[in-house]
Amino acid sequence: MKKLIVSIIFVLTAIISFAQVNTKPSGHLMFKGVPIDGTLTEYVAKMKQNGFIHFGTDDGTALLKGDFAAFKGCIVGVSTLKQKDLVSKIAVVFPECDTWSSLSSNYFSLKEMLTEKYGQPSDCVEKFQSYSEPDDNYKMYEVQFDRCKYYTSFETEKGSIQLSIEHKGASKCFVMLVYHDKINGSIIKANAIDDL
Repeated sequence: MKKLIVSIIFVLTAIISFAQVNTKPSGHLMFKGVPIDGTLTEYVAKMKQNGFIHFGTDDGTALLKGDFAAFKGCIVGVSTLKQKDLVSKIAVVFPECDTWSSLSSNYFSLKEMLTEKYGQPSDCVEKFQSYSEPDDNYKMYEVQFDRCKYYTSFETEKGSIQLSIEHKGASKCFVMLVYHDKINGSIIKANAIDDL
């Protein structure tokens, strides 16, 4: 009987300690429920488990494709420095838009969700760099020629998140979301300072 009680106590202690190890909150910023930490290979493996398809790695950035925040076919870039194989930054490029209404709708719906999750933004600029507010027909033209400044930043104790309207050339307009992990960003910054 004594052995049975000791065995039960041992098993319960092991289960409780295992549960505590797994529920310990990470000090890192999260992306899709995964802490932004580890090597590029490790992080890509975790993203594959989340349903992303890895289609290449170039110059310390792994490129993946998958669904994110109710958007299909997003491109995700997971970045490290060559000198320090440590993930610190993740960028999500949402599907391209042909009209201002779809582009701004993507931006404002993501901004609303981010505000709900992280609270009020730490910084927000939403303006066109023209003499007057352009009408909807010309807003995409302003985006394409780099005269649209739309971004919202969120600062957390674990890092920063920036949502923005971006373009590549004069034909590709999209919303981008960038996550910067504070801990690993500081390690990479210290590594860069050592180079100076």
